[in-house]
Amino acid sequence: MTFYKAYPADALYFMAASFMNATGKAILWPLTTLYVHEQLGRSYGEAGMVLLFQALAGILGEIVGGSLYHRLGPKTLIVGSMALSAAGLASVVAIDHYWTYVGVICAYGFMNGIAIPSINAYVGFRWKEHRRKLYNAIYVGNNTGLAIGAAAGGLIASVSFPLTYAVTSLTTLLFAVFLFFFMKAQPVPEAPASAGGTLADADDSRSHLRNLANFRVYLFIGLGAMFYYVSFTLWSNGIAPYLTEEGYPLTMYSLLWTINGIVIFAGQPVIALIKHTVAKSLVSQIVASALCYTAGIGFILFFHQSYAFFVVGMIISTIGEMLLLPAIPTFFSERTGRAAPFFMGLTGGFGNVGRMTGPTIYGNLYDRWGVTPVLLVGACASLIALVFFLIHASLHKGAEEPKVNRRRAVSY
Repeated sequence: MTFYKAYPADALYFMAASFMNATGKAILWPLTTLYVHEQLGRSYGEAGMVLLFQALAGILGEIVGGSLYHRLGPKTLIVGSMALSAAGLASVVAIDHYWTYVGVICAYGFMNGIAIPSINAYVGFRWKEHRRKLYNAIYVGNNTGLAIGAAAGGLIASVSFPLTYAVTSLTTLLFAVFLFFFMKAQPVPEAPASAGGTLADADDSRSHLRNLANFRVYLFIGLGAMFYYVSFTLWSNGIAPYLTEEGYPLTMYSLLWTINGIVIFAGQPVIALIKHTVAKSLVSQIVASALCYTAGIGFILFFHQSYAFFVVGMIISTIGEMLLLPAIPTFFSERTGRAAPFFMGLTGGFGNVGRMTGPTIYGNLYDRWGVTPVLLVGACASLIALVFFLIHASLHKGAEEPKVNRRRAVSY
């Protein structure tokens, strides 16, 4: 009961709907590489190209979503993009042509990209007093859904690959319908906050140019996120085909993501301990995340002879993920005020560059030389991410952590 009393009732409804949407998406996303290879008869390198194009469309989508947040409003952006995403995914069931599939997946990537910074900004604006806990709670809930969805995805794919797209389409559409009725009004954003420079308040092209000039706020955290996602994509574009070719069923690969979700849910006391001891600020949490992720991928690089080693590497890497992903939207919500959607979209674009390049690199490396160079590149990428996060921390270590207003949140 303590959990339910800690948040506004409408925030709980939003978290529940977000959980269901994440569960549906998780059925699909880890299997894209295998779908292209096994259903469409293409190489792993070509599968990586599909994910590259999807991520490129996602970059554009996140920048567009962050830039248009105040002009069009979150309801128009989020509900519209979700509805179109659902329609695109449903059409995949009837597609067996490779380039048509690529076009639909790119459109899906663009629409999904529009929604991501808009949802994060909406949460930060609507529930200001609760946003730190909410970003973490939504992250935990979504990843619990990921664990359930990934496990279900392996089972559904073993029956029918196209069925995974149909199920994901349905959950996406249900989320869009929920938000259409749930999002009654646009939250009033905060005034700009100081984050190492002057942030523009007006929502026009000149303000975006001024925000771009304030590179200390976004550049190094964005570059760190980019290399983090280069490393992250090795799970689906190196480890997935490796386990398949070693004779493990799809369910064993899905089990890794189930373990990921269990650790995220059950490991919150560990994260709380880290935050209260060695990583008390947001920037130190981001640095600690890269340390953990590098350790996890490094472990798999040297020890990948049995499935148990992948489980250990997944657990260590997940600790890093738990520290990083809620911290990035929190940083922008607390430090950049009204400009937060723009910076979230911009940084999300950096992350999608990593999602874009990683699959192509790993697919071609795996086709030619197997899993070892894939793991080596992944470990190096995580080390580079650590360097950029350290630079970001050095630029913001003196910034005062914002004091959260404890007054009751305004309902919308």
